[in-house]
Amino acid sequence: MYHPNMFESHHMFDMTPKSTSDNDLGITGSREDDFETKSGAEVTTENPSGEELQDPNQRPNKKKRYHRHTQRQIQELESFFKECPHPDDKQRKELSRDLTLEPLQVKFWFQNKRTQMKAQQERHENQILKSDNDKLRAENNRYKEALSNATCPNCGGPAAIGEMSFDEQHLRIENARLREEIDRISAIAAKYVGKPLGSSFAPLAIQVPSRSLDLEVGNFGNQTGYVGEMYGTGDILRSVSIPSETDKPIIVELAVAAMEELVRMAQAGDPLWISTDNSIEILNEEEYFRTFPRGIGPKSLGLRSEASRESAVVIMNHINLVEILMDVNQWSCVFSGIVSRALTLEVLSTGVAGNYNGALQVMTAEFQVPSPLVPTRENYFVRYCKQHSDGSWAVVDVSLDSLRPISRTRRRPSGCLIQELPNGYSKVTWIEHMEVDDRSVHNMYKPLVHSGLAFGAKRWVATLERQCERLASSMASNIPAGDLSVITSAEGRKSMLKLAERMVMSFCSGVGASTAHNWTTFSDSGSDDVRVMTRKSMDDPGRPPGIVLSAATSFWIPVAPQRVFDFLRDENSRSEWDILSNGGMVQEMAHIANGREPGNCVSLLRVNSGKSSQSNMLILQESCTDASGSYVIYAPVDIVAMNVVLSGGDPDYVALLPSGFAILPDGSVGGGDGNQEVVSSSSSAAASGSCGGSLLTVAFQILVDSVPTAKLSLGSVATVNSLIKCTVERIKAAVACDGGGGGGGGGP
Repeated sequence: MYHPNMFESHHMFDMTPKSTSDNDLGITGSREDDFETKSGAEVTTENPSGEELQDPNQRPNKKKRYHRHTQRQIQELESFFKECPHPDDKQRKELSRDLTLEPLQVKFWFQNKRTQMKAQQERHENQILKSDNDKLRAENNRYKEALSNATCPNCGGPAAIGEMSFDEQHLRIENARLREEIDRISAIAAKYVGKPLGSSFAPLAIQVPSRSLDLEVGNFGNQTGYVGEMYGTGDILRSVSIPSETDKPIIVELAVAAMEELVRMAQAGDPLWISTDNSIEILNEEEYFRTFPRGIGPKSLGLRSEASRESAVVIMNHINLVEILMDVNQWSCVFSGIVSRALTLEVLSTGVAGNYNGALQVMTAEFQVPSPLVPTRENYFVRYCKQHSDGSWAVVDVSLDSLRPISRTRRRPSGCLIQELPNGYSKVTWIEHMEVDDRSVHNMYKPLVHSGLAFGAKRWVATLERQCERLASSMASNIPAGDLSVITSAEGRKSMLKLAERMVMSFCSGVGASTAHNWTTFSDSGSDDVRVMTRKSMDDPGRPPGIVLSAATSFWIPVAPQRVFDFLRDENSRSEWDILSNGGMVQEMAHIANGREPGNCVSLLRVNSGKSSQSNMLILQESCTDASGSYVIYAPVDIVAMNVVLSGGDPDYVALLPSGFAILPDGSVGGGDGNQEVVSSSSSAAASGSCGGSLLTVAFQILVDSVPTAKLSLGSVATVNSLIKCTVERIKAAVACDGGGGGGGGGP
């Protein structure tokens, strides 16, 4: 637990104003015993250790001499303060030497500057609360006046409360809710600045009921079959209880402390962060525990620390980014490749001033790698959003497993700092800091996990960059009309992208090792293991009705990920691996670009069968790639339904069963902790750690019977098992014939 007064200046609810001098911060004495500023009373409150207290034996009648700093000195001090508000002795001495000042003059300048900044922040936060209270008071007065003057339209007498209009009743209810929100925030604020609480924590006004997310794994019945089954998304996540009233003060304190830690970690440099050869910043664990001795406690025995930091500029404004991160449905959608399931258990605060500033949510989520060979990481955590005095926003998650232990995974303060840029873009600094038990990860994926590319900050930021580009492309209006295959209709683009988004979410949520899945493994004589499961699809307009058989396998190939991606997404090479196309020629009918990378696009493909009696088939495909990995996901679609979508019709009623590929680097080049190994799932593959190969996951979904009550036969399982193995062998043969090797990008 964090002590409420453990932090010095940055606080979520520290709203008590302190007096501060308006005198110039550069006024100090010329000798050590004369270095007393006009804000000396405030200085003593900031340093409980006493190292900066004035000399108690100083003669009271001694005349103090003051020295006003030059404009250059003040500018240099201000510039240094922005980078480091708490300089150490060495830094103060260097500043004093450069600026021709005494070390104590520099010391007191920074002390007074911190006091002034804290007071400004407190005045600003108090002003927001005062403004909100004034609005509530004005609303109350208006309601009282309306009630006192209200008359019955029938008899002309005084109107009863029940005769008020619906709008007035709604406003009254909203007014009461806002009052309760302000009172609760004020109570927490008083607690954190050391004032007695007027009352205990008020009952929460808003609660999000436990419910299953509207993700694309759907509501599946508990059908008994020969192989494993897939269940609904919320069954296990909902088993985590919402926090009790006694837990809520602890959660608030933990969130405040986590926010302080996240901001400091985002702004710190060496020696806290160390850059690796592949430009990934990793945490110096010894320095971390020296810098943050309290934290959320020591590392648990048997857990491995995993921490990284990544920064990037993304094509989205800061307000929209905050909204995505604080809305569980948008967050799950944008990061569908990482977040397999997520749920908001309870909202402790919705924020103040009409935005997410101060918002607190208790959540549970499951993080994944797109492969059945890597167990997911379940977390029970609080998410806290805050706008800081410099205009930046921060969103932090911190594990609550100490209150409700649910897994062998702890998430130390993780999240992102968002800074607004003049061009409307945002600079994002992302931190991922976890303690995990990853002993059950398959040997083939351990180098990737240990390198930080599987769950680290680089993967979150790369995914966010790609999704922001996708959104910007979908909203573009200046589409060139020269290429006949480019969809220029705004309505058609929107509908097709929405359909492709649902297809990608469905694929990602069903390919990993989520606890909602029950995979059954089939293997025979040294071949790659194939995992199979079934589900029953009923009353879902987005899926064909019947029994759906899902199969997936993961394997290593000695070919660079970019080459594998280019080969699989190219319609000209599709006949080399796609068994279901029956050797027909594949032609692109339409496409939508999704960013600067040529491989990021949504395409509509037509398979021209050589048999005149067989109708042509359409395939919807989305291919996407970023620094952390690539996907090629596709699904057969009905011609009539796609004509409706291309005309701007509702895509939610187009039935999809997506299949596809997840392509990841093997983690063997330029990263990891030095204990990496690459082990192929095939006994004949060369486990070379220097080739920079790919980890490829192949997943199929096939409707094996259109009658929902039919039993799944062993023959159906054998058929899909044979289908996926044949596809794997074709891919291996095709890339081997192309020369293999881990060399550069480009098409095979």
